[in-house]
Parts: sequence; C-alpha cells; structure tokens
Amino acid sequence: MTHRLTLPQENHDLIKAVENSFGHLGKPLSQPDRVLIGHGRLTKLSRRGPKTKSFFLFNDVLVYGGIVLNGRWHKKQKIIPLEDVQLEDLEDSFNMKNQWLIRTPRKSFFMGAPTCQDKQEWMQHIESCRSKLLQTSVRQPGSVFAVTWVPDQASAICMRCCSTFTVTHRRHHCRKCGFVVCNSCSKHRVLLRHIDPKKRQRICRICHSMLSIDAPELAHVRGDSMESSCSGENEVVIASDEDQVEESMEDQGPTRWLH
Repeated sequence: MTHRLTLPQENHDLIKAVENSFGHLGKPLSQPDRVLIGHGRLTKLSRRGPKTKSFFLFNDVLVYGGIVLNGRWHKKQKIIPLEDVQLEDLEDSFNMKNQWLIRTPRKSFFMGAPTCQDKQEWMQHIESCRSKLLQTSVRQPGSVFAVTWVPDQASAICMRCCSTFTVTHRRHHCRKCGFVVCNSCSKHRVLLRHIDPKKRQRICRICHSMLSIDAPELAHVRGDSMESSCSGENEVVIASDEDQVEESMEDQGPTRWLH
C-alpha cells in the first residue's frame, strides 16, 4: 500500500490508464477536478457467488469491473456516483470475510476485502470522499436504495410457490424483494422510476399484490403487467438476469492508495 501526493499530470495519466483498461466499451473517466484516490481488488458477492473485481475509487465516483488478462484489461464497467452510496459495516459470514454492504438506488451488494485493515481503509476513504463531495457541490445524497438479491445457491426452490428449479424451470429475481422466484411467479412488470424511468422491471406476484393494495391509484394494470410510480426502500432492480452472469476472476491483491 502506498500513500503519496499525486501530481496533476500523474493523476491525469493514471485516470487515462484506468479509462483505457476498459477499452472502447467503457465510458470516459477523465474530467476536470477528478482525482484517483486508490485502487485494488475486492470480492463482490453476485447472484452466482463471490467474484473478484477491480475497484477504482475517485473523489466523486466508484468504478469497478471484471478482470481479464491478469488485470491489464477490464470489462463490464460500472460507475457509481458517491453521493448515491450508503455503507454498512457487517460481521463476517460463512462465504464472505471482512465484508460490508454497499447500497445505491440501482444496485446493492456485499463486498469483502483481503484483510480487516483493507476493509476499514476502503470504508473510510469512501465515506471521506462522499462527505467532501456533498459539502463542496450541489449534489444531493440518495434516499432510495436497492435491496440485495438472494444468491442463486441459497434456494433450490421458488421462494413463492416452492416449485423445484431445473434446467428448464429457471431462477429469476424479483426486483422489489430480491427473492429467487420462478417465471410463473414473476410475470408482472412494474415501472420503478428510481431505477429506470422507462423500462418496466420484473416483480413477483406477492410484491405485485402488495403494490396494488398499497397504492391502487398509482397502478395501471394491463394483462399481467403493471406500471407504478411508487418508490420506496424495497422498490429496486439492478439489471436483467443475463446482465448478472459473471465469470471467474482472479485472487485479491493489495490496495494502492494514492491520497
């Protein structure tokens, strides 16, 4: 781990290197006043189990992606504005050591670090950058956060109808409660504006019934679909099932702090 002051030109070169590592599919990262604070490899718990990702902390965003070619290249770039981040410290679990929870409006997930010290440093740096950002800008903190998805391995049956999953009877996730459900129990679609103002998201029949009861004046039902402008702590979604498939990554490495 390294602590040192990064000069403007060196900082620009480092950010450009991160940007280039995502190739033409990645979004540009170079912006005025953006500073790379540190980077390292952390474990992210996905629906299919723990995966190692490369994380890059800037003074205003958190960027991560999959590792390819021994870390020289990255894929599936994700950018999280720090004003939308909420952290929660957690105890170790059976499948994740030195873990904490990252909540955002679009996606919430569990993280793990190689050591307890690394965990505390990551949390402290993220909180410090977020605090400074909110004090020095007009950005507003997030108020609605995504639920975490129940991992695929946690249930061999639909958590609504108890039918057994098979090769053809596939798993899906309700974007409101995060439960693992079958297709028959998740035919409804809801418009969750804090996730996507245009695209309707999959929810289970129980969540659909609850929304219909709690806010019938906001619901527009057509066939097995439903649109709602409700927002709340559980009304969340991260991506389509296909977007959640992640390949095996490499082992964690030491975090490098630049500031």
